[in-house]
Amino acid sequence: MTSHGSTDPVVVAIDGPAGSGKSSVAKGVARVLGLVYLDSGAMYRALTWAVLDQGIDLDDLQSVSEVADRVGPTLAWSTDPDQPTTLIGDLDVSTAIRQAPVTSAVSHVAAVPRVREVLVDCQRRAVSEAQQAGQGIVVEGRDIGSIVLPNADVKIWLIADPLVRAARRAAEDVAAGRTVTTDVEAVAADLARRDTADATRAVSPTTRPVDAFEVDASHLTLQEVIALVANIVSTHTSAQSTQSHVDGVSP
Repeated sequence: MTSHGSTDPVVVAIDGPAGSGKSSVAKGVARVLGLVYLDSGAMYRALTWAVLDQGIDLDDLQSVSEVADRVGPTLAWSTDPDQPTTLIGDLDVSTAIRQAPVTSAVSHVAAVPRVREVLVDCQRRAVSEAQQAGQGIVVEGRDIGSIVLPNADVKIWLIADPLVRAARRAAEDVAAGRTVTTDVEAVAADLARRDTADATRAVSPTTRPVDAFEVDASHLTLQEVIALVANIVSTHTSAQSTQSHVDGVSP
């Protein structure tokens, strides 16, 4: 699938609050449309894991920034939606970054300006590498459409009712063996804390891009959301391609 108005492969940005289902939807859309997939949040989790692993105080912004400078260039990832992985050098941290300590600290680390600078560069590099390889890509996160890839071909803002998000996140964690809690209210409180931190940080706060398609997943199954988003991408890129022909510009 190519981008509208050019021969570049399509770039899809999926943003939304914590627990809205971005990862599952993004991977599903990538599979349906034959695209690759990038989880930007995994990069922030990887840096957070490194900060915690080195015993650094989260409030020591200089030291956290230095970790970003050291670790950022060593980050590697798989963009296969069936086997997404995150590595620091040769170390696969895909499982470690999903543990509770990282989840609790990631919003704090992600608010550090230098962390965001380093990882935005990594995310843009990943997209550039995919396009150079002739692959369209779905990128999901908190600020992809607004900051990282403001010229993405299609932007999706994925939302869901807070309690629905909490129930789904609790079920996912239990299924993955990351926790034994089924206390939806506790999970909802944690998601609300992360939402507030992400939306109020000084650098790249989470916000809906003005040109994004809003998708409310509260009362839809995962497969229904995937089908809806895939249809938006296909329809929008086809419409833009047709318009490009009308305007005399080759798609």
